[in-house]
Amino acid sequence: MALDIFLIVAAAVALGLIAWLVLIFNSLVGARQKVRNAWAQIDVQLKKRADLVFNLAETVKGYARQEKAVFEDVARMRAGVMGSTAQAEVIARSNALLGGLRGIYAVAEGYPELKSSTNFLELQKQLVEIEDSIARARMVYNDVVTIHNTLVLTFPQNLLAPVLGFREIKQLEADEIDRAPVKVGL
Repeated sequence: MALDIFLIVAAAVALGLIAWLVLIFNSLVGARQKVRNAWAQIDVQLKKRADLVFNLAETVKGYARQEKAVFEDVARMRAGVMGSTAQAEVIARSNALLGGLRGIYAVAEGYPELKSSTNFLELQKQLVEIEDSIARARMVYNDVVTIHNTLVLTFPQNLLAPVLGFREIKQLEADEIDRAPVKVGL
């Protein structure tokens, strides 16, 4: 009789431990998936930005055909953004493309009729909207990374997380090019 009670208690403890481990694992997986989703949202916005910068360059190109090098650089940088998959590479190439935007605006300064073009003005407006979307997406990403990291670093998950392959994730920080204000209006 005592042995039966001991086995029942031992089985209940074992089941409780298994349930606890499953809950920890599932919470870590859920947090990691939220991080991946948040990064996917940023990636989409960065690719939209790349398309907009390219379209802006094409608009300026119609007015300033002699500035061929600027437009070739933007096209090359856009292709790099669109072809990148690794997070650090996407960010670096996207920031380089944003630097190319400054070249486009420098060329546009010499063409007053371009600055009043409806297409050019609409693309500028869309670019401002995309920059706002990127900022919001980065904020969401950093929020879910904070939640993920809290789960990974707090007890008792910190005992299991490394064994299960969960590591702390670095938050996105503003790069130097992101800190400099982008002149969108002319």
